[in-house]
Amino acid sequence: MSTTTFAAVSAVKRRSPSGFDADISPQWTIGGKPNGGYLLALVGRAAVADREHTDVLAASAHYLRSPDPGPADVEVETLRTGRAASQVRGRLVQNGKTCVEALFTVGTLVPGATYWQDGLPPAPLAAEATFRVPSTTPVGVPVAIMEEIDVRFDPESARVFSAGPSGHGELRGTLTLPGGEPFDPVSLLFAVDAFPPATFDIAATGWVPTLELTAYVRARPAPAPGPLRVLHRAHLIADGRVDESCHLWDSTGTLVAQGTQLAGIRLG
Repeated sequence: MSTTTFAAVSAVKRRSPSGFDADISPQWTIGGKPNGGYLLALVGRAAVADREHTDVLAASAHYLRSPDPGPADVEVETLRTGRAASQVRGRLVQNGKTCVEALFTVGTLVPGATYWQDGLPPAPLAAEATFRVPSTTPVGVPVAIMEEIDVRFDPESARVFSAGPSGHGELRGTLTLPGGEPFDPVSLLFAVDAFPPATFDIAATGWVPTLELTAYVRARPAPAPGPLRVLHRAHLIADGRVDESCHLWDSTGTLVAQGTQLAGIRLG
């Protein structure tokens, strides 16, 4: 795995009260295009910089165009400052064109037991995830990001690389950052988009570009060692678009983040 930390590749540098410099890494790409969750994390770093509220609680991003690896600008605007939470608008701009537009709710995550829940799927078993996802998709698209992170599938999900899709539209496994770096609320914005598309379990496709991504950060991952456990599902494919959901649990079984996205897809 890479020795470059996620904190380093998602870092931004303030150049004005509302402007930041960013450097989009070519290693965090799929087919040469930056991963959508990675881009959201870049904007998220700027959204919480030097704030009383340091944790991203929710984020929603629209992807207008795909930037190239290299320098980019991040612009932030405080929409409201509240006692328990604040709202921030952020955008990633390259060569004068907006590439990502995002809204954030930021606050402070407080440890505590879950009061109530219903309908959440069970967490995958980390011990079953032994197949490391390669840096090439089943149709031959290079995925440089898989050289940086460690994504592992359970035996059923691994079949997409050996026996082909099952038709269930579900991938289960684990996710580890470079060097076992611990996850924080901003890197969880990346994590909800780190798995290969769940559509790989439906049909062999090329790049599945994200159109809109929403993430909720529910808790800080426990400091206990171990990867995140991931369940990634596709729900509906229609009119060249697919919606997917992703749930993430830490090594103690606590749900730490969940995301939904709408993406484009080409079949056949």
